[in-house]
Amino acid sequence: MVVERGPGHSDEMLRTLAVSVLSAADRNLTTALVLGTLRWQIWIDERIRPLLKHPNAKLDPEVLIALRLGAFQLMFLDRVPAHAAIGESVELAKQAGHRFASRMVNAVLRAAAVGAPRFARLDESAVGQAAMQAHPAWMVERWIRQYGRDAALAICGYGQAQPQLSVRLESPNVEAELAEAGVALQPGALLANARTVISGDVSAAAAFLEGRARIQDEGSQLIGEIAAHCGENLDQDQKRILDACAAPGGKTLLLAERNPKAHIVACEANARRFTALRERLASLAPRVECRLADATALSEDSAFDVVLADVPCSGTGTLGRNPEIRHRLRPEDLARQAERQRAILSAAIRAARPGGPVVYSTCSLEPEENEEVVAAVLAANPNARQVSLAPRIEALVRNGVLTPAGAEQLRACLTPQGALRLLPGIAPADGFFIALIEPLE
Repeated sequence: MVVERGPGHSDEMLRTLAVSVLSAADRNLTTALVLGTLRWQIWIDERIRPLLKHPNAKLDPEVLIALRLGAFQLMFLDRVPAHAAIGESVELAKQAGHRFASRMVNAVLRAAAVGAPRFARLDESAVGQAAMQAHPAWMVERWIRQYGRDAALAICGYGQAQPQLSVRLESPNVEAELAEAGVALQPGALLANARTVISGDVSAAAAFLEGRARIQDEGSQLIGEIAAHCGENLDQDQKRILDACAAPGGKTLLLAERNPKAHIVACEANARRFTALRERLASLAPRVECRLADATALSEDSAFDVVLADVPCSGTGTLGRNPEIRHRLRPEDLARQAERQRAILSAAIRAARPGGPVVYSTCSLEPEENEEVVAAVLAANPNARQVSLAPRIEALVRNGVLTPAGAEQLRACLTPQGALRLLPGIAPADGFFIALIEPLE
Protein backbone atom coordinates (compact mmCIF):
# COMPACT_ATOMS: atom_id res chain seq x y z
CA MET A 1 0.00 0.00 0.00
CA VAL A 2 2.93 2.38 0.59
CA VAL A 3 3.68 2.15 -3.15
CA GLU A 4 0.04 2.16 -4.32
CA ARG A 5 -1.18 5.12 -2.25
CA GLY A 6 1.89 7.17 -1.39
CA PRO A 7 5.35 8.26 -2.53
CA GLY A 8 7.00 5.02 -1.38
CA HIS A 9 9.35 3.09 -3.64
CA SER A 10 9.32 -0.63 -4.31
CA ASP A 11 13.05 -1.03 -3.65
CA GLU A 12 12.69 0.58 -0.21
CA MET A 13 9.72 -1.63 0.64
CA LEU A 14 11.65 -4.74 -0.38
CA ARG A 15 14.47 -3.81 2.01
CA THR A 16 12.24 -3.56 5.09
CA LEU A 17 12.66 -5.84 8.12
CA ALA A 18 9.45 -7.71 7.26
CA VAL A 19 11.05 -8.83 3.98
CA SER A 20 14.60 -9.33 5.25
CA VAL A 21 13.53 -11.94 7.85
CA LEU A 22 12.04 -14.18 5.14
CA SER A 23 13.91 -17.16 3.77
CA ALA A 24 15.90 -16.59 0.58
CA ALA A 25 13.25 -18.41 -1.47
CA ASP A 26 10.41 -16.37 0.02
CA ARG A 27 12.36 -13.12 -0.47
CA ASN A 28 12.87 -13.98 -4.12
CA LEU A 29 9.18 -14.78 -4.56
CA THR A 30 8.16 -11.56 -2.80
CA THR A 31 10.47 -9.52 -5.04
CA ALA A 32 9.13 -11.25 -8.16
CA LEU A 33 5.53 -10.64 -7.10
CA VAL A 34 5.96 -6.96 -6.16
CA LEU A 35 8.12 -5.87 -9.09
CA GLY A 36 6.41 -8.12 -11.62
CA THR A 37 2.94 -6.91 -10.69
CA LEU A 38 4.04 -3.27 -10.85
CA ARG A 39 5.71 -3.81 -14.23
CA TRP A 40 2.66 -5.51 -15.76
CA GLN A 41 -0.07 -3.64 -13.89
CA ILE A 42 -1.38 -1.72 -16.92
CA TRP A 43 -1.47 -4.85 -19.08
CA ILE A 44 -3.07 -6.90 -16.28
CA ASP A 45 -5.75 -4.27 -15.61
CA GLU A 46 -6.77 -4.36 -19.27
CA ARG A 47 -7.43 -8.09 -18.90
CA ILE A 48 -9.16 -8.26 -15.54
CA ARG A 49 -11.42 -5.22 -15.93
CA PRO A 50 -13.69 -6.93 -18.51
CA LEU A 51 -14.17 -9.79 -16.04
CA LEU A 52 -15.81 -7.49 -13.47
CA LYS A 53 -19.59 -7.30 -13.34
CA HIS A 54 -19.18 -3.52 -13.64
CA PRO A 55 -15.87 -3.00 -15.55
CA ASN A 56 -15.72 0.74 -14.81
CA ALA A 57 -16.43 0.38 -11.10
CA LYS A 58 -14.02 2.08 -8.70
CA LEU A 59 -12.38 -0.58 -6.55
CA ASP A 60 -10.68 -0.10 -3.21
CA PRO A 61 -6.87 -0.13 -3.57
CA GLU A 62 -6.55 -3.25 -1.40
CA VAL A 63 -8.98 -5.13 -3.63
CA LEU A 64 -7.19 -3.99 -6.78
CA ILE A 65 -3.86 -5.12 -5.36
CA ALA A 66 -5.28 -8.55 -4.50
CA LEU A 67 -6.66 -8.91 -8.03
CA ARG A 68 -3.41 -7.79 -9.66
CA LEU A 69 -1.22 -10.05 -7.53
CA GLY A 70 -3.44 -13.04 -8.26
CA ALA A 71 -3.66 -12.29 -11.98
CA PHE A 72 0.11 -11.82 -12.22
CA GLN A 73 0.68 -15.26 -10.74
CA LEU A 74 -1.92 -16.86 -13.02
CA MET A 75 -0.50 -15.24 -16.16
CA PHE A 76 3.25 -15.21 -15.47
CA LEU A 77 4.27 -17.76 -12.81
CA ASP A 78 3.81 -21.29 -14.12
CA ARG A 79 5.15 -22.82 -10.90
CA VAL A 80 2.42 -21.31 -8.72
CA PRO A 81 -0.74 -23.48 -8.83
CA ALA A 82 -3.86 -21.57 -9.82
CA HIS A 83 -5.70 -22.55 -6.63
CA ALA A 84 -2.84 -21.19 -4.52
CA ALA A 85 -2.71 -17.87 -6.40
CA ILE A 86 -6.47 -17.43 -6.12
CA GLY A 87 -6.61 -18.51 -2.47
CA GLU A 88 -3.85 -16.12 -1.37
CA SER A 89 -5.48 -13.19 -3.16
CA VAL A 90 -8.84 -13.96 -1.57
CA GLU A 91 -7.16 -14.09 1.84
CA LEU A 92 -5.41 -10.75 1.17
CA ALA A 93 -8.76 -9.11 0.50
CA LYS A 94 -10.22 -10.57 3.69
CA GLN A 95 -7.25 -9.47 5.81
CA ALA A 96 -7.66 -5.94 4.43
CA GLY A 97 -11.24 -5.90 5.72
CA HIS A 98 -12.97 -6.56 2.41
CA ARG A 99 -14.68 -9.86 3.18
CA PHE A 100 -17.59 -9.16 0.83
CA ALA A 101 -15.25 -8.13 -2.02
CA SER A 102 -13.18 -11.28 -1.46
CA ARG A 103 -15.97 -13.24 -3.17
CA MET A 104 -15.63 -11.00 -6.21
CA VAL A 105 -11.84 -11.50 -6.16
CA ASN A 106 -12.39 -15.25 -6.14
CA ALA A 107 -14.86 -15.12 -9.06
CA VAL A 108 -12.75 -12.80 -11.22
CA LEU A 109 -9.55 -14.77 -10.72
CA ARG A 110 -11.29 -18.06 -11.44
CA ALA A 111 -12.48 -16.58 -14.71
CA ALA A 112 -8.98 -15.26 -15.40
CA ALA A 113 -7.50 -18.70 -14.77
CA VAL A 114 -9.65 -20.06 -17.59
CA GLY A 115 -9.51 -17.22 -20.11
CA ALA A 116 -6.42 -15.11 -19.43
CA PRO A 117 -3.34 -15.60 -21.63
CA ARG A 118 -0.32 -17.42 -20.23
CA PHE A 119 2.52 -15.04 -20.96
CA ALA A 120 5.04 -17.82 -21.58
CA ARG A 121 2.92 -19.03 -24.48
CA LEU A 122 2.88 -15.73 -26.36
CA ASP A 123 5.00 -15.48 -29.49
CA GLU A 124 7.80 -12.91 -29.83
CA SER A 125 5.64 -10.35 -31.58
CA ALA A 126 2.92 -10.61 -28.94
CA VAL A 127 5.50 -10.29 -26.14
CA GLY A 128 6.85 -7.09 -27.68
CA GLN A 129 3.36 -5.67 -28.08
CA ALA A 130 2.50 -6.60 -24.49
CA ALA A 131 5.67 -4.84 -23.25
CA MET A 132 4.58 -1.66 -25.00
CA GLN A 133 1.05 -1.99 -23.62
CA ALA A 134 2.49 -2.31 -20.11
CA HIS A 135 3.75 1.29 -20.31
CA PRO A 136 1.64 4.46 -20.41
CA ALA A 137 0.74 5.22 -24.02
CA TRP A 138 2.11 8.76 -23.81
CA MET A 139 5.56 7.44 -22.84
CA VAL A 140 5.66 4.92 -25.67
CA GLU A 141 4.47 7.47 -28.22
CA ARG A 142 7.20 9.94 -27.34
CA TRP A 143 9.91 7.25 -27.38
CA ILE A 144 8.77 6.18 -30.85
CA ARG A 145 8.82 9.81 -31.96
CA GLN A 146 12.27 10.48 -30.46
CA TYR A 147 14.14 7.22 -31.02
CA GLY A 148 12.14 5.15 -33.51
CA ARG A 149 9.88 2.14 -33.04
CA ASP A 150 12.67 -0.44 -32.71
CA ALA A 151 14.38 1.54 -29.96
CA ALA A 152 11.06 2.12 -28.19
CA LEU A 153 10.37 -1.61 -28.34
CA ALA A 154 13.79 -2.31 -26.79
CA ILE A 155 13.20 0.28 -24.05
CA CYS A 156 9.81 -1.25 -23.21
CA GLY A 157 11.24 -4.77 -23.23
CA TYR A 158 13.96 -3.71 -20.79
CA GLY A 159 11.34 -2.11 -18.57
CA GLN A 160 9.51 -5.44 -18.26
CA ALA A 161 12.51 -7.56 -17.28
CA GLN A 162 14.34 -7.88 -13.99
CA PRO A 163 17.57 -5.90 -14.59
CA GLN A 164 20.83 -7.67 -14.06
CA LEU A 165 22.39 -7.04 -10.66
CA SER A 166 25.69 -5.20 -11.07
CA VAL A 167 28.32 -4.79 -8.39
CA ARG A 168 31.42 -2.67 -8.15
CA LEU A 169 34.48 -4.36 -6.67
CA GLU A 170 36.94 -2.45 -4.53
CA SER A 171 39.75 -4.66 -5.88
CA PRO A 172 40.11 -7.82 -8.00
CA ASN A 173 40.65 -9.85 -4.80
CA VAL A 174 37.03 -9.25 -3.82
CA GLU A 175 35.84 -11.46 -6.67
CA ALA A 176 37.53 -14.52 -5.17
CA GLU A 177 36.12 -13.62 -1.76
CA LEU A 178 32.60 -13.46 -3.18
CA ALA A 179 33.12 -16.78 -4.96
CA GLU A 180 33.97 -18.38 -1.62
CA ALA A 181 30.70 -16.94 -0.28
CA GLY A 182 28.79 -18.67 -3.08
CA VAL A 183 28.31 -15.62 -5.32
CA ALA A 184 29.02 -16.31 -9.00
CA LEU A 185 30.02 -13.31 -11.12
CA GLN A 186 30.80 -12.53 -14.72
CA PRO A 187 32.59 -9.46 -16.16
CA GLY A 188 30.53 -6.34 -16.60
CA ALA A 189 29.67 -5.03 -20.04
CA LEU A 190 31.38 -1.64 -19.77
CA LEU A 191 33.75 -1.24 -16.82
CA ALA A 192 36.75 -3.22 -15.65
CA ASN A 193 35.73 -2.98 -11.98
CA ALA A 194 32.11 -3.98 -12.60
CA ARG A 195 30.70 -7.49 -12.36
CA THR A 196 27.28 -8.98 -13.02
CA VAL A 197 25.83 -11.34 -10.40
CA ILE A 198 24.89 -14.67 -11.96
CA SER A 199 23.83 -16.49 -8.80
CA GLY A 200 24.09 -16.26 -5.03
CA ASP A 201 23.08 -13.64 -2.45
CA VAL A 202 25.68 -10.88 -2.68
CA SER A 203 23.93 -8.85 0.04
CA ALA A 204 24.74 -11.56 2.61
CA ALA A 205 28.47 -11.67 1.78
CA ALA A 206 30.98 -10.07 4.13
CA ALA A 207 32.52 -8.12 1.22
CA PHE A 208 29.17 -6.42 0.63
CA LEU A 209 28.41 -5.81 4.30
CA GLU A 210 31.88 -4.26 4.78
CA GLY A 211 31.66 -2.11 1.64
CA ARG A 212 34.24 -3.84 -0.55
CA ALA A 213 31.52 -4.75 -3.04
CA ARG A 214 28.69 -2.32 -3.79
CA ILE A 215 25.50 -2.87 -5.75
CA GLN A 216 25.47 -0.20 -8.45
CA ASP A 217 24.27 -0.21 -12.06
CA GLU A 218 27.08 0.11 -14.60
CA GLY A 219 25.59 3.29 -16.03
CA SER A 220 25.67 4.85 -12.58
CA GLN A 221 29.26 3.69 -12.11
CA LEU A 222 30.16 5.20 -15.47
CA ILE A 223 28.93 8.64 -14.37
CA GLY A 224 31.11 8.41 -11.27
CA GLU A 225 34.13 7.28 -13.30
CA ILE A 226 33.81 10.14 -15.76
CA ALA A 227 33.62 12.70 -12.95
CA ALA A 228 36.34 10.97 -10.92
CA HIS A 229 38.83 11.09 -13.80
CA CYS A 230 38.29 14.78 -14.52
CA GLY A 231 41.19 16.95 -13.43
CA GLU A 232 43.65 14.06 -13.29
CA ASN A 233 46.63 16.37 -13.78
CA LEU A 234 45.84 18.53 -10.77
CA ASP A 235 47.68 18.39 -7.45
CA GLN A 236 45.65 15.69 -5.70
CA ASP A 237 46.37 17.17 -2.26
CA GLN A 238 44.70 20.41 -3.33
CA LYS A 239 41.93 19.00 -5.51
CA ARG A 240 38.38 19.93 -4.52
CA ILE A 241 35.36 18.02 -5.82
CA LEU A 242 31.67 18.80 -5.36
CA ASP A 243 28.96 16.15 -5.58
CA ALA A 244 25.97 18.48 -5.77
CA CYS A 245 23.16 15.90 -5.38
CA ALA A 246 25.00 13.13 -3.57
CA ALA A 247 22.48 10.75 -1.98
CA PRO A 248 22.48 7.78 -1.78
CA GLY A 249 26.28 8.14 -2.08
CA GLY A 250 27.40 5.48 -4.53
CA LYS A 251 28.98 8.00 -6.88
CA THR A 252 30.53 9.88 -3.95
CA LEU A 253 32.24 6.68 -2.83
CA LEU A 254 33.58 6.21 -6.33
CA LEU A 255 34.87 9.81 -6.41
CA ALA A 256 36.65 9.20 -3.10
CA GLU A 257 38.05 5.86 -4.25
CA ARG A 258 39.56 7.38 -7.40
CA ASN A 259 40.73 10.56 -5.65
CA PRO A 260 42.12 9.35 -2.30
CA LYS A 261 43.66 12.71 -1.34
CA ALA A 262 41.08 15.13 -2.66
CA HIS A 263 38.62 17.04 -0.49
CA ILE A 264 35.06 16.14 -1.50
CA VAL A 265 31.91 18.03 -0.55
CA ALA A 266 28.73 15.93 -0.80
CA CYS A 267 25.48 17.91 -0.73
CA GLU A 268 21.94 16.63 -0.23
CA ALA A 269 18.78 18.72 0.23
CA ASN A 270 16.49 16.05 1.67
CA ALA A 271 17.00 15.65 5.43
CA ARG A 272 16.19 11.92 5.55
CA ARG A 273 18.43 11.12 2.60
CA PHE A 274 21.15 13.36 4.03
CA THR A 275 21.17 11.40 7.30
CA ALA A 276 21.56 8.13 5.41
CA LEU A 277 24.28 9.68 3.21
CA ARG A 278 26.25 10.94 6.21
CA GLU A 279 26.07 7.53 7.88
CA ARG A 280 27.23 5.80 4.70
CA LEU A 281 30.19 8.16 4.25
CA ALA A 282 31.11 8.49 7.95
CA SER A 283 34.31 6.47 7.62
CA LEU A 284 35.64 8.96 5.04
CA ALA A 285 35.21 12.08 7.21
CA PRO A 286 36.64 14.70 7.29
CA ARG A 287 38.06 14.24 3.78
CA VAL A 288 34.50 13.77 2.53
CA GLU A 289 32.35 16.53 3.98
CA CYS A 290 28.58 16.05 3.96
CA ARG A 291 26.38 19.13 3.81
CA LEU A 292 22.62 19.44 4.14
CA ALA A 293 22.26 21.93 1.30
CA ASP A 294 20.09 22.65 -1.71
CA ALA A 295 22.09 22.31 -4.91
CA THR A 296 20.27 25.30 -6.45
CA ALA A 297 21.68 27.59 -3.76
CA LEU A 298 25.37 26.68 -3.66
CA SER A 299 27.18 29.47 -1.86
CA GLU A 300 30.71 28.89 -3.14
CA ASP A 301 31.55 30.45 -6.51
CA SER A 302 34.47 29.26 -8.66
CA ALA A 303 35.79 27.05 -5.86
CA PHE A 304 35.72 23.48 -7.13
CA ASP A 305 38.03 21.75 -9.58
CA VAL A 306 35.33 19.20 -10.55
CA VAL A 307 31.55 19.30 -10.04
CA LEU A 308 29.18 16.38 -10.44
CA ALA A 309 25.52 17.34 -10.89
CA ASP A 310 23.64 14.04 -11.00
CA VAL A 311 20.28 15.73 -10.75
CA PRO A 312 16.89 14.48 -9.53
CA CYS A 313 14.81 13.50 -12.56
CA SER A 314 11.80 11.55 -13.80
CA GLY A 315 13.78 8.28 -13.74
CA THR A 316 12.33 6.94 -17.00
CA GLY A 317 15.62 5.19 -17.71
CA THR A 318 15.11 2.94 -14.68
CA LEU A 319 11.59 1.57 -15.17
CA GLY A 320 12.78 -2.03 -14.94
CA ARG A 321 14.30 -1.30 -11.54
CA ASN A 322 11.66 1.20 -10.36
CA PRO A 323 8.46 0.13 -12.14
CA GLU A 324 6.15 2.29 -10.02
CA ILE A 325 7.48 5.43 -11.78
CA ARG A 326 5.35 4.69 -14.86
CA HIS A 327 2.16 4.83 -12.75
CA ARG A 328 2.98 8.19 -11.13
CA LEU A 329 4.70 10.26 -13.78
CA ARG A 330 2.64 12.65 -15.90
CA PRO A 331 3.77 14.56 -19.03
CA GLU A 332 3.44 17.88 -17.20
CA ASP A 333 5.92 16.69 -14.55
CA LEU A 334 8.77 16.94 -17.04
CA ALA A 335 8.61 20.74 -17.22
CA ARG A 336 8.69 20.97 -13.42
CA GLN A 337 11.68 18.65 -13.25
CA ALA A 338 13.47 20.60 -15.99
CA GLU A 339 13.05 23.90 -14.17
CA ARG A 340 14.85 22.56 -11.10
CA GLN A 341 17.46 20.80 -13.24
CA ARG A 342 18.31 24.07 -15.01
CA ALA A 343 18.70 25.76 -11.63
CA ILE A 344 21.01 23.01 -10.34
CA LEU A 345 23.19 22.99 -13.47
CA SER A 346 23.48 26.80 -13.40
CA ALA A 347 24.53 26.65 -9.75
CA ALA A 348 27.01 23.84 -10.50
CA ILE A 349 28.67 25.96 -13.20
CA ARG A 350 28.95 28.87 -10.76
CA ALA A 351 30.53 26.55 -8.20
CA ALA A 352 33.26 25.37 -10.60
CA ARG A 353 36.48 27.26 -11.20
CA PRO A 354 37.19 28.40 -14.78
CA GLY A 355 38.17 25.31 -16.74
CA GLY A 356 36.87 23.05 -13.98
CA PRO A 357 34.62 20.44 -15.65
CA VAL A 358 30.99 20.02 -14.65
CA VAL A 359 29.43 16.60 -15.27
CA TYR A 360 25.66 16.82 -15.73
CA SER A 361 23.72 13.56 -15.62
CA THR A 362 20.24 12.10 -15.29
CA CYS A 363 18.64 8.67 -15.40
CA SER A 364 15.96 10.06 -17.71
CA LEU A 365 15.26 9.32 -21.38
CA GLU A 366 13.44 12.60 -21.93
CA PRO A 367 15.05 15.46 -23.94
CA GLU A 368 13.33 18.05 -21.71
CA GLU A 369 15.54 16.86 -18.84
CA ASN A 370 18.68 16.27 -20.89
CA GLU A 371 19.71 18.09 -24.09
CA GLU A 372 17.16 20.84 -23.59
CA VAL A 373 18.38 21.57 -20.05
CA VAL A 374 22.00 21.82 -21.21
CA ALA A 375 21.06 23.98 -24.20
CA ALA A 376 18.94 26.35 -22.10
CA VAL A 377 21.62 26.81 -19.42
CA LEU A 378 24.38 27.40 -21.96
CA ALA A 379 22.20 29.88 -23.87
CA ALA A 380 21.84 31.86 -20.64
CA ASN A 381 25.52 31.49 -19.72
CA PRO A 382 27.99 32.50 -22.45
CA ASN A 383 30.88 31.79 -20.07
CA ALA A 384 30.43 28.03 -20.39
CA ARG A 385 30.51 25.51 -23.23
CA GLN A 386 29.69 21.86 -23.80
CA VAL A 387 32.68 19.56 -24.36
CA SER A 388 32.52 16.22 -26.16
CA LEU A 389 32.90 13.10 -24.05
CA ALA A 390 34.62 11.26 -26.92
CA PRO A 391 38.15 12.05 -25.63
CA ARG A 392 37.09 10.99 -22.13
CA ILE A 393 36.04 7.59 -23.44
CA GLU A 394 39.49 7.07 -24.96
CA ALA A 395 41.20 8.25 -21.76
CA LEU A 396 39.15 5.80 -19.68
CA VAL A 397 40.24 2.98 -21.98
CA ARG A 398 43.90 3.97 -21.63
CA ASN A 399 43.52 4.08 -17.84
CA GLY A 400 42.02 0.60 -17.75
CA VAL A 401 38.65 1.85 -16.50
CA LEU A 402 36.61 1.01 -19.60
CA THR A 403 36.94 -2.32 -21.35
CA PRO A 404 37.61 -2.09 -25.12
CA ALA A 405 34.20 -3.63 -25.80
CA GLY A 406 32.59 -1.16 -23.40
CA ALA A 407 34.28 1.75 -25.13
CA GLU A 408 32.99 0.55 -28.48
CA GLN A 409 29.44 0.47 -27.12
CA LEU A 410 29.77 3.96 -25.65
CA ARG A 411 31.08 5.44 -28.89
CA ALA A 412 27.81 4.36 -30.45
CA CYS A 413 25.93 6.20 -27.68
CA LEU A 414 27.48 9.63 -28.34
CA THR A 415 25.04 12.34 -29.41
CA PRO A 416 25.94 14.93 -32.08
CA GLN A 417 26.78 17.34 -29.23
CA GLY A 418 29.19 14.85 -27.64
CA ALA A 419 26.98 13.79 -24.73
CA LEU A 420 26.31 10.15 -23.87
CA ARG A 421 22.78 8.81 -24.14
CA LEU A 422 22.39 5.23 -22.88
CA LEU A 423 19.06 3.74 -23.94
CA PRO A 424 18.02 0.70 -21.86
CA GLY A 425 17.64 -2.41 -23.94
CA ILE A 426 20.23 -1.07 -26.40
CA ALA A 427 23.09 -0.05 -24.10
CA PRO A 428 23.91 -2.68 -21.43
CA ALA A 429 22.70 -0.57 -18.51
CA ASP A 430 19.82 1.48 -17.21
CA GLY A 431 19.02 4.61 -19.21
CA PHE A 432 21.31 7.57 -18.54
CA PHE A 433 22.28 10.91 -20.06
CA ILE A 434 25.72 12.40 -19.38
CA ALA A 435 27.05 15.74 -20.60
CA LEU A 436 30.31 17.57 -19.89
CA ILE A 437 30.25 21.34 -19.38
CA GLU A 438 33.32 23.55 -19.06
CA PRO A 439 33.19 27.03 -17.46
CA LEU A 440 35.35 29.50 -19.37
CA GLU A 441 37.77 32.11 -18.08
